[in-house]
Amino acid sequence: MRLLDDFRRLDRRLTHRVASWDSAGARQALPAVGSAAEGTKLWWGTALVMTVVGGRSERKAAAAGVVSMLSSQLIANAVCKQLYARRRPPGELIPHDGVEDRPDSSSFPSGHTAAAVGFTAAVAASHPWWGAAAAVPTTLVAFERVHSGAHYPSDVAVGAVIGLTTAFLVHRAPRLLLRAAL
Repeated sequence: MRLLDDFRRLDRRLTHRVASWDSAGARQALPAVGSAAEGTKLWWGTALVMTVVGGRSERKAAAAGVVSMLSSQLIANAVCKQLYARRRPPGELIPHDGVEDRPDSSSFPSGHTAAAVGFTAAVAASHPWWGAAAAVPTTLVAFERVHSGAHYPSDVAVGAVIGLTTAFLVHRAPRLLLRAAL
């Protein structure tokens, strides 16, 4: 029990530290990143650009990214949030405006992070250059979720694990199914 209490204190302390970070760049960039990530617009847009400007390998990577993103969202939002209800970080941990705009759903896990990491990891497995390009906004999305007070760092970490797992499965599932059929 003591270990769990220590973990919760660390999670709260990290939340406060990240939310306290203040710079002109953060005040401009993070809300824009958060807005672009709403409804997975950022990842759908990236997949569209990859499909239009790229060749076969980009289209394949975009398709894998979309499947992984949707799977990650389903697991994070429709399964995990229903199984474990966790309140958003309390307002006293967030020393800036915008705390009132947080969602009412469970904080655990971060669906935005799960979708972002799922998309990026699946794309990177097929097309490393596009994966590296997508990693920048993915990192900003994960940071923004804590900075805005929508999530604890542990929510973001579990969302990232969900995204990595779905990306792995998207790339391994065809081989595993083929092996099982034989």
